[in-house]
Amino acid sequence: MSEVKLAASVRSEFGKGAARAIRRNAQVPAVVYGHGSEPIHVTLPAHELGMALRTPNVLLSLDIDGTNELAIPKAVQRDAIKGFLVHVDLLLVKRGEKVTVEVPVQAEGELAAGGNLLEHVLSTLSVEAEATHLPEAVTVSVEGLEAGASVLAGAIALPAGVTLVTDADAVVLQVLAAQAEEPAAEAEATEGAEA
Repeated sequence: MSEVKLAASVRSEFGKGAARAIRRNAQVPAVVYGHGSEPIHVTLPAHELGMALRTPNVLLSLDIDGTNELAIPKAVQRDAIKGFLVHVDLLLVKRGEKVTVEVPVQAEGELAAGGNLLEHVLSTLSVEAEATHLPEAVTVSVEGLEAGASVLAGAIALPAGVTLVTDADAVVLQVLAAQAEEPAAEAEATEGAEA
C-alpha cells in the first residue's frame, strides 16, 4: 500500500462561514486526531484529497507545518447532491500500529447456471491490520455456487497479517434462486375465467 503525500495547513477559523470560504478556495476542512493528542484543525487540497480517497483505507502522509504525520480517513462527509468533499476526520497512526478498519468485499466468478442471484449481505468486513499494510479490498470467489449457498466471514481468506474482527459466523454473501413470475397472458386468462 502506498502513501499519498498531502500538504496540510493549520486553520484557526471555524464555523460554517469559514468552512465555506475554505471550500471556495479548493480546500477541504479536516480534523486530525488520535494518540491522546489535541485535535489539529487543518485544510487539505480538495482535488488531491478526493483522488486519494478513491482508494479505501488510504494511508495519508501529512505535512503539517513541517511535521510529518501518518493518518487514515475515519469519517468523510460529502455534499448530498453534488458529491464534493465537505469535511474529513483523519486518525493519526504510527508505523507498526494495528488499527481496525472496514474493507470492501468484492465477489469474482460465475454462479452456477439457472439464473441465480448473488446478494451482498455485508458489503464490508471489519478487520485489524498494521496501519501501513491495510488491504484495499477482500476478494471472494463465488465460482459455481448454487441457490441456497452462502459465504461466511470466517471462510474468507485474508491477506497475511490481517485478522478478522467481524463475527466469523456472519453471512457475507448468499446465493438466491431467481423467482419466476407468472406470465402476463396466463394471469389475464385466469382473471377472465374467474369473472
